[in-house]
Amino acid sequence: MSTPEQGVAQDAGQGAGEGGVGGAGQGVHGVASGGGQAANAGPPVGFWAQAAADPGRAVLVAPDGEEWTAGQLHAAANRLVHGLRAAGLDRGDAFAVVLPNGVEFFAAYLAATQAGFYLVPVNHHLVGPEIAWIVADSGAKALVAHERFGAAASAAADEARLPVRRRYAVGDVPGFRPYAELVAGQLDSAPAERTLGWVMNYTSGTTGRPRGIRRPLPGRLPEESPLGGFLGIFGIKPFDDNVHLVCSPLYHTAVLQFAGASLHIGHRLVLMDKWTPEDMLRLIDRHACTHTHMVPTQFHRLLALPEETRGAYDVSSMRHAIHGAAPCPDHVKRAMIEWWGECVEEYYAASEGGGAFATAREWLKKPGTVGRAWPISELAVFDDDGHRLPPGELGTVYMKMSTGGFSYHKDASKTERNRVGDFFTVGDLGYLDEDGCLFLRDRKIDMIISGGVNIYPAEIESVLLSHPAVADAAVFGVPHDDWGEEVKAVVEAAEGHVADDTLAAEILRHCEHLLARYKRPQSVDFIASMPRDPNGKLYKRRLREPYWEGRERAV
Repeated sequence: MSTPEQGVAQDAGQGAGEGGVGGAGQGVHGVASGGGQAANAGPPVGFWAQAAADPGRAVLVAPDGEEWTAGQLHAAANRLVHGLRAAGLDRGDAFAVVLPNGVEFFAAYLAATQAGFYLVPVNHHLVGPEIAWIVADSGAKALVAHERFGAAASAAADEARLPVRRRYAVGDVPGFRPYAELVAGQLDSAPAERTLGWVMNYTSGTTGRPRGIRRPLPGRLPEESPLGGFLGIFGIKPFDDNVHLVCSPLYHTAVLQFAGASLHIGHRLVLMDKWTPEDMLRLIDRHACTHTHMVPTQFHRLLALPEETRGAYDVSSMRHAIHGAAPCPDHVKRAMIEWWGECVEEYYAASEGGGAFATAREWLKKPGTVGRAWPISELAVFDDDGHRLPPGELGTVYMKMSTGGFSYHKDASKTERNRVGDFFTVGDLGYLDEDGCLFLRDRKIDMIISGGVNIYPAEIESVLLSHPAVADAAVFGVPHDDWGEEVKAVVEAAEGHVADDTLAAEILRHCEHLLARYKRPQSVDFIASMPRDPNGKLYKRRLREPYWEGRERAV
């Protein structure tokens, strides 16, 4: 698995953890007035119509700087549909991709969504057996992989027993047919029997095997679904000279949904492959980027740049820097708002669907909120017995969407286990205030119970990150004979600081001034690189498990 630096700096940064926007971008209804299908004048909404109307319009800037027009991208997607059908794929079949951010990824996305396929994006940091699980579990009938990830993809294809004739490589991967063969000689024209397909994302699997989030195919034309409509929730309008910066891996739910929706409502896309904070600023300045999807780790590392570096780039074009996936410490968010202005906005959602949204002004009025429910979503808080709780009472956060349901692929028990009626949960704890604003505490599994007192790690992690010597931090409970659990902090030291006992003592003193005694870490351990996935999701279980070896944890 990747380290934070590998996940953020090397791999286009973060996505949304399990805080994706799965159901939102896939056929949203009732939000057109916010910027979806409501454009009654000007160019048509929907990529295919736009490509037909203006094939020469530049729609994508690849990571190497190459520009692609709507006509070129449309033709690439059409050739892929014809190629996959020739390889034996029919409506309702799945195909998997292990690809970096690039044109091939968008060709796959557009191919699936106009041919009734399920596109299964795979985290390219996974190893062979992990990829094999997703390929086999999804029933993928073809695999397209990039040579950068060839070893893992090849091992996965072998383990999943995928026929050689259905393995395709961008570049050279032994045992795979060239991607060029898949599309060579295929027609550039639109395929027959066009029908809407979906993206089938797999959840991160931090507590077990990842599961695919599968939605039934609606059996309608792609044009009959406002695929970009959900961006209206955030006030993002069609066209309007918008430029979307893709600064995170496209295999993740939220990243692909934001990028795909932007494409469908006429925005130009600028792709990053390997994220660094200064490269992000450079691209915003060069291309006058107007919106992007981020996570708090990126904020933290942008703010760590020297003042002269930050001041060298113009970010005034930014209208929406939307972040999610993980708690954002208050001091980090305030610093970003001071620098970038009110474009810094926050959402809470899940790959399964549903969500909340808070503008900068709303957050400043109620610091810590992740906002009110989307117009197409409903939020509720339930106790452990399934009773709905009133405002102000802490419980498990549930959501539901008005745009249709989902199931976990081949896991009916998980589908039902995480539901109360039409509501579902991903296990986060929080409460709603009298105005319907949601405040999160932590994931239920991460809560520490020490001496019968509930302790929420996110609050402590925020304090740790306010120390200049802390680049990243994780807090969790470790065994204690009397209290059950005590608070442990694991810290990644910032560049230029020595991870030793002196620094540990300094960090503990820092906590004394900002946290009640029962919340303070009892000890600090250092780690070279925090185990985050490339979407910023912390694998806290991997940190916690060694401390609990041979012991049974109550939560």
